[in-house]
Amino acid sequence: MIAMLGHVASSGALWANDGWKVVSESKGVKVESRVRSGASINELRAVGGIDAPTRVVRGVLEDIESYPSFMPFLIECRLLKRDADSLISYQRISAPLTSDRDYTLRVRNSDEAGGKVFRSRWEIANALGPAEQPGVVRVKINEGSWLLEAQDDLTTRATYSIYTDGGALPAFVANRANQIGIGRLFAAVRKQVQQPKYNLSPANSGAK
Repeated sequence: MIAMLGHVASSGALWANDGWKVVSESKGVKVESRVRSGASINELRAVGGIDAPTRVVRGVLEDIESYPSFMPFLIECRLLKRDADSLISYQRISAPLTSDRDYTLRVRNSDEAGGKVFRSRWEIANALGPAEQPGVVRVKINEGSWLLEAQDDLTTRATYSIYTDGGALPAFVANRANQIGIGRLFAAVRKQVQQPKYNLSPANSGAK
């Protein structure tokens, strides 16, 4: 998914005192950060509500071909391959004041609790995507997840985790940019779930 990433074991353990510190809370999104041993870039995770059924939010997250139309700074997103248990996606980001960045991800999705819980996890898979391009910084670290939990028939609790290093930026700049990016990401998804194409029957909810 979009890099602006951590593994979420379960919602009950989400806010355990395991090194995470709250760094911001705005517009219903709580963001926490922690230092990964030996790294200068922090892990981030965020929790916020989305006013849409879980199947609709899932439809948005799985509609990767549409990402450039609503995901912050994402100008290209291509599905390269779909396997039985994962898919391979190439993405390119163009943010202000920095060179473009790109990467290829392997994404694994799963349903739990009869469709009331949805997980999407990704990791870098650059060897399976396009070669590096002149003038574009190749992201070598990008891992994270979405966890969607139905609160009722109309609302979803979304947890986003990310650990990424775009390279060629001072650590304090990258950490701040990643934190700001989470807020924009939630805003984008909250807006996109309002699109009619996702609000169809469960069998045609827009999931790809």
